[in-house]
Amino acid sequence: MFMQIAIGAIGIGIVLMVGYLVIAQVNSGIVSGLGETAEDNATKESISGTQTTVFAGFGLIAVGIIVLAAFGLINIFR
Repeated sequence: MFMQIAIGAIGIGIVLMVGYLVIAQVNSGIVSGLGETAEDNATKESISGTQTTVFAGFGLIAVGIIVLAAFGLINIFR
């Protein structure tokens, strides 16, 4: 059971990492070519918001992995 949860957490972490890399590439490719119009500013803000969401996902995964490790240690020493 513990191993299945850990593998699931690793899978989610990989998906988030790929998502971050895609957003980072989009950010560097699109934002550098944008001007200062209202639509371009909205695009920049949207990409920034997406990056913030991905960072929050990384934090949640990190907390999940710490909790899983704690439960694993508890089960080992019980």
